[in-house]
Amino acid sequence: MARVVPETHDDILAAAARRFAVTGYRGTSLQDIAREVGCSKAAVLYHFANKEAILTELMARPIEVLQALDERIAAHRGADAQRVAAEGFVDLAVRFRREIALLRGEFPELLQQPAFAHVQRISERLIDAFAGRPERPSARITALVLLAGISETCGEFVDVPDEELRAALLALVRRALEPVD
Repeated sequence: MARVVPETHDDILAAAARRFAVTGYRGTSLQDIAREVGCSKAAVLYHFANKEAILTELMARPIEVLQALDERIAAHRGADAQRVAAEGFVDLAVRFRREIALLRGEFPELLQQPAFAHVQRISERLIDAFAGRPERPSARITALVLLAGISETCGEFVDVPDEELRAALLALVRRALEPVD
């Protein structure tokens, strides 16, 4: 059987996304991706330096939006920062739920990779904004549970219409967060 070189690296990205969704990032090899595309591992490596480069490109747009959210949050304080964080993160999670689904169960480990180090810092600021009162352990616990739960829920319910999922998540967030003075 003759192998074909993918027409664009988008074929590789799509195959990698499918494999990551099935077997996770750690459980997927470059050979698995090549097999999914129908090409050689060398062809995959022609387009991407390594598996991390594939993941970095898959996550580039969601991370850009997360960085923009971080900037919007920084412009606010107190209840306004909490509202911007909650609405912004729910919007991001709903919009990029397929990308989030790729990382289910592996997010903490992936944050240790150099390409994603800045995401860890943004996550800490997001927890603080969600908490409203980050000095209170109960507020931080609630914030962390909400962030993880939103991510997990969006990854699980990929077929629920965006507006329905967004409304349900925002209602939950509003009930769970402590009001900030």
